[in-house]
Amino acid sequence: MRLRTFFAPAIFLGGLVFLLLPGIVSSQEPGRGASLSSAETLPEAPQPVLDAKQKPKEILGMMSSERVVNAGETAPPPTPRLAFKIATHGSFDPSSFALTGVTSLMAEGLDTNPQLGKGAAGFGRYYWRGCVDKTIGNYLVLFALPTVFHQDERYYIKGTGSIVHRSIYASSRVLITSDYHGHEVFNTSEILGRGMAQGISLSYDPDDDRTVGSFAGRYAFALGRDALTNLFREFWPDVATRLRHRHP
Repeated sequence: MRLRTFFAPAIFLGGLVFLLLPGIVSSQEPGRGASLSSAETLPEAPQPVLDAKQKPKEILGMMSSERVVNAGETAPPPTPRLAFKIATHGSFDPSSFALTGVTSLMAEGLDTNPQLGKGAAGFGRYYWRGCVDKTIGNYLVLFALPTVFHQDERYYIKGTGSIVHRSIYASSRVLITSDYHGHEVFNTSEILGRGMAQGISLSYDPDDDRTVGSFAGRYAFALGRDALTNLFREFWPDVATRLRHRHP
C-alpha cells in the first residue's frame, strides 16, 4: 500500500486541528490587564459569554454534538436507542458527508488507488467506499459493540488543564473509555469495531487493496481520524467562546 493513501487524509485532518490552535491558545491566556490594581481600572458592564465548558448545540454549524458530554457533567449510561441515534447522526449529518468528500477528493487527486480511476467517476468510487466504511464503522463502534460490552462511547470534555494535558486525554480516548458504571476500561468497542469495519471493506475493495499492508494502513487511519476528531471536540468549546466574545 502506498503511504500517501494514509497520509493524504491525515494531513487534512491534522491541518484542521492546527488551524484552531491560535484561538485555543489565546482563549486560555490571562487578560493583559490582569496586573492592574482595582484602583486603576473601572468596572465593566457584565457581558454574556459562553462557558468554555459548555458544548454548543452544533460544531461549525453542521456537526452534531450529541456524542459530547460537558465538562464536569455525569451523564446516565446510554440506552441502546440513544447509542443508535448517535451512530446514525455520526454517519449521516452534513459534516460526515463533507469530510468524506474532502478526503475522497484528495485521494482521487493523488491517485492513491489507480484501480478506482480518475475524474468524476473515480471520485465517485472513492466517495461511496468512504461513506460505506464510515457508516459500518460508526454503527459497530457507537451502537452494536458498546451495547454488547456496556461501554459509553460518548466523548466527555475535560475542559481544564494545559493544552498538552488535554490533547493527551483527548487522543487517548480511542484506547480508554467508560463503562456503564463510570469506570475507565479498555476501549474494546473502538479497537475491535474499527478493525471489523476494515475487514468488511475488503469485500468491496479492489484486489490491490486486499493486502495486510493496506488493511493495517487504513485501520491506523481510522483510529487516527477518531483521535483527531476527539481533539476537535475537546477544544471546540474554547474556540466557540473566543469567537462569540469577538462577535457578540
